[in-house]
Amino acid sequence: MIIQKDPLVIAALASALLGIVFLGATLWSLKKKRLFSPALHFVTALLMICLFALFGTISIATRGYLALTTETLAAVVEIDPMENQRFIARFHMPEGGKKTFVLAGDQLYVDAHILKWKPVANFLGLHTLYELDRVSGRYTRLEQEISQKRTVYALSREKPLDLFELRHRFAALKFLVDAEYGSATFITADKPLTLRILVSTTGLLIRKETP
Repeated sequence: MIIQKDPLVIAALASALLGIVFLGATLWSLKKKRLFSPALHFVTALLMICLFALFGTISIATRGYLALTTETLAAVVEIDPMENQRFIARFHMPEGGKKTFVLAGDQLYVDAHILKWKPVANFLGLHTLYELDRVSGRYTRLEQEISQKRTVYALSREKPLDLFELRHRFAALKFLVDAEYGSATFITADKPLTLRILVSTTGLLIRKETP
């Protein structure tokens, strides 16, 4: 089922298969003592193996990121205020996960990673991706933001490979990336609320759920 849904997996497997075929052709040409064929087949095999590694790495690195279309629900958050500028934020993720945080401040603050691919990458099945990164409490007054206790927690999941880190480490991925940026949004959390955190093509936004 994964192979049918992920063009990158198909491309990686096809490259691996072609690499094996050309390696076999190299050995066959060597047995036949042909002069130029073994070198050509071997270089082609190496190219296919490199493509297999590239497609496979991107496929693994994009796990955990979600495709962004026009406006996508990233989380539903329930806010319960407490005393002394503290509040509880209960996150309900679209895939079923739940996370609860006790935050210090007057406002809920959420940020995210967003990555946009160039058109050539769209043909490989890569579309604009996003991942919620952190949640924190935010003080309305700058003086408190500087002097008071900060509470910051991770919303992102642990991944074997992180796409944003790979983007900076390997130049081979640069030609596929159109833009990468962070987006953040915040809202006052002084009363019980149910919020919808949305990701649009322009960034993060928050909407209050109406009863």
